[in-house]
Amino acid sequence: MKKLLATSAVALTALATSATAEDISACLITKTDTNPFFVKMREGATAKAEEMGITLNSYAGKIDGDHETQVAAIETCIANGAKGILLTASDTSSIVPAVQQARDAGLLVIALDTPLDPIDAADMTFATDNFLAGELIGQWAAAALGDDATNAKIGMLDLAVSQPTVGVLRDQGFLQGFGIDLGDPNKWGDETDPRIVGNDVTAGNEEGGRKAMENLLAKDPMINVVYTINEPAAAGAYEALKAIGRENDVLIVSVDGGCPGVANVKDGVIGATSQQYPLLMASKGIEAIAAWAKEGTKPQATAGKDFFDTGVALITDRPAPGVESIDSAKGAELCWG
Repeated sequence: MKKLLATSAVALTALATSATAEDISACLITKTDTNPFFVKMREGATAKAEEMGITLNSYAGKIDGDHETQVAAIETCIANGAKGILLTASDTSSIVPAVQQARDAGLLVIALDTPLDPIDAADMTFATDNFLAGELIGQWAAAALGDDATNAKIGMLDLAVSQPTVGVLRDQGFLQGFGIDLGDPNKWGDETDPRIVGNDVTAGNEEGGRKAMENLLAKDPMINVVYTINEPAAAGAYEALKAIGRENDVLIVSVDGGCPGVANVKDGVIGATSQQYPLLMASKGIEAIAAWAKEGTKPQATAGKDFFDTGVALITDRPAPGVESIDSAKGAELCWG
């Protein structure tokens, strides 16, 4: 993983333009400014922008799902003459017209973490392979249960009813990894496997995770596997389980790899999580905007994929046969937040 972080680089295709560093401004637009994932993303973008002499303006929605504020931020970036935008979209399809407006105005638009719908609505996506991230925790949960996986009762704690791409990819990856047949892989909630108790949404925060877990437990109090969109939602799910005395007999899996989440793996709150690398996404995004402004070059996707893959690793202290992982001590060396 360290090798990946050290050697990842954006391949470039050439056009033609020029600008000095002093002329370059860029925008970072995140879903919120409180989630540790986006805080680290902002730190990575800020550090790289300062290093390269680029002016960075940062914007964020009030809550996850605040589409209107993100659209207004894009319009501001266009009006201010920014050379490019780094965007984590709350609504991956509704944001597309605003993104197209920016691209028509000559800005490079890079989606970070969350692909747009369609993915080519942005010039490039720098992200974790979110389907793989989900698949890894699904494989781990199935292996950890062994023969009992055939009788599992699974609660699915997703992100939002608008089903942004990041949430769909992680959800569907988990199910496939667990061995459950998918319905339409472009949405969640249409599977017919009786092991799935139900889906609920969390807004990606602890309170949302707690409420969603309570709702699903009301449907079936014997849920024994819980998929969560991220680690704050996982922490909320754990509290709901703890309230009914079931915190020690339910497998919780998640995605993020933030330092609090890795600590929860160490403490047994989360069984396994897939770690992603927001600082790398953001820093590479700033480098790409600089290359676009100075040379007219655009980033290229990782070979065999339609996005630039910034890596993922499964973290657990209970390794499962056939599922590659690192432990929480190693995860703590690479974590963020």
